[in-house]
Amino acid sequence: MAQNTATKPDTTPARLADDTTQGKTTIASSVVQKVAGIAAREISGVHALGGGVSRAFGALRERIPGAGTSATSGVSVEVGEKQAAIDLDLVVEYGAGIVDLARAVRRNVITAVERITGLEVIEVNIAVNDIHLPDEDGDSEEQNQPSRVE
Repeated sequence: MAQNTATKPDTTPARLADDTTQGKTTIASSVVQKVAGIAAREISGVHALGGGVSRAFGALRERIPGAGTSATSGVSVEVGEKQAAIDLDLVVEYGAGIVDLARAVRRNVITAVERITGLEVIEVNIAVNDIHLPDEDGDSEEQNQPSRVE
């Protein structure tokens, strides 16, 4: 009887800590943070990442020319030689189902980090810190109306 495992291709990505005769590859934790942050933001219903303080600093950073936005705000990681653990702080849009949203974020982050880095993601912990309401954008009708005086 033939073994089924002999015909099945190995789809497991090569692990980074494996020493080869040509060298060793290491990935900085900041790389994993960025990949996880981008993957989390790709999910509809995620308004922002980070708690109140980190979002406030992020808003200040955006106003500085050339500083850009931080893809690592609200993301913390622990990276070993073969595995990574990720913690996310989310702000969700009002009306989004938090359980389904967390499930989709977790699945997308795991897929992206494992595909891009080759590290095995052992856990993604998600903390929902706030809900974004549509009227919190700062674009109220009063601000959009022209001034009555010159």
